[in-house]
Amino acid sequence: MDWIGRSVSEMASALQQGEVTAQALAEEHLSHIEACEPKVRSFLEVFREQALTAAEAVDRKRAAGEKLGPLAGVPVAIKDNICVKGEIASCSSKMLENFRSPYNSHVTERLLDAGAVLVGRTNMDEFAMGSSCESSAFFPTSNPWDLDRTPGGSSGGSAAAVAAGFAPIAIGSDTGGSIRQPASFCGVVGLKPTYGRVSRFGLIAFASSLDQIGPIATDVCGAALTLDAIAGHDGRDSTSAKEPVPSFSDALDQPLAGLRVGVVAEHDNDGLDDEVRQAVAKSVDAYRKLGAEIVNIDLPNAQYGVAVYYVLAPSEASSNLARYDGVHYGYRAEAENGPHSMIEMYEHSRGQGFGDEVKRRIMLGTYALSSGVYAAYYKKALEVRRLIRDDFTKAFESVDFVLSPTSPTPPFKIGEMIDNPLALYLNDLFTIGANLAGLPAISLPCGKTSSGLPIGVQLIAPAFEEARLLRASRMLEQEIGWDGELAGCVSQLAGD
Repeated sequence: MDWIGRSVSEMASALQQGEVTAQALAEEHLSHIEACEPKVRSFLEVFREQALTAAEAVDRKRAAGEKLGPLAGVPVAIKDNICVKGEIASCSSKMLENFRSPYNSHVTERLLDAGAVLVGRTNMDEFAMGSSCESSAFFPTSNPWDLDRTPGGSSGGSAAAVAAGFAPIAIGSDTGGSIRQPASFCGVVGLKPTYGRVSRFGLIAFASSLDQIGPIATDVCGAALTLDAIAGHDGRDSTSAKEPVPSFSDALDQPLAGLRVGVVAEHDNDGLDDEVRQAVAKSVDAYRKLGAEIVNIDLPNAQYGVAVYYVLAPSEASSNLARYDGVHYGYRAEAENGPHSMIEMYEHSRGQGFGDEVKRRIMLGTYALSSGVYAAYYKKALEVRRLIRDDFTKAFESVDFVLSPTSPTPPFKIGEMIDNPLALYLNDLFTIGANLAGLPAISLPCGKTSSGLPIGVQLIAPAFEEARLLRASRMLEQEIGWDGELAGCVSQLAGD
């Protein structure tokens, strides 16, 4: 039976029932990767031998009657900024291209405990800075729906790998939309959990008050099963929340009654693509058909989200990336004409090791934190961040969820925005708010453009309400009926 493109729950059930072995599943996915990965280029490295060894171990344990985790034998891809012991974690940067992690991240540990089979590390925007997977130091990734278009970013390789059928689950990180925007562009489901719900131990930092790890999956069930595996407190991460962790998958198919869905009028602006507008409007109608009350709400400070984010995130990045200096960590430039001075060595190592987008954000952040402008930029951005969070708190007094587009546009062509960073930054317009407020948010497919490109809709929930968020998303997913669309993408890719 062909398992490529099938859902996580289908694979997990078939493995448990003995309909397929973990080794057969791994071999089928690895063969599919070998055949189609050159078109997509979603992986920086495929863990072929490691995956087959892990799959054989799962089969052996199952045959011996040992208790296995919920993802035992399921192929999973992992973003290149999340540490896997013994494997390279480069953040798609020349600065770390030879860094081999001496330990597992918390999320990697949890996945391995659940029996997942890691099939490779995925491409990304360098140090997670980008919205198109084009700032990778190695190569851009293509969108499986249209190979001339971007898969989004920064978790573009993860989203593309799921859409292409290379794995039913991929792990990404989300600092300002880096799970949700590529999920929207690739027609898959992407979940950013509440800040602190999933440990960041072993995630190579971009902006520490915003970064969060989460799943990208073929469907909402897959995202829920993955969150079951990776969520929970971890004492190695000081920001990890000591909140109870329910089973996110147990009640997934139980509809929610009395739903109140908030819609923000300001989101319907001139920058919103017409086909995105129509698809999101159909999602609103779908909830109305399901019995939800649609409530118009106001998020008056949301308009400042992009400006706030592009002060705070680069400021934190400039601090976090200061360690990559050619001495403590990372790439070290060789002296060309005699020995370097220390300053020259720093300059050359960072100048050669970082790409243009990373340099741009480091300079922005260093300036915002500098004496004389700190109060005008960084301090003011923190104050407006609090106002944005307060807007959501007030909105959730009258609604259960906030619904919006995930991205203002469908997938754009590779190279189309590479020389216009401001236009690229505006792709995060609808996703940034959830990061600034630390809230859980999900993107799921809600339709296609006239040219067949996927469109995503976003739901944002109150903090630590992932269980309700996933149930509400499942309701919409079933109403829209996306099941066959992803299979069509995989089939088209394999036939090209």
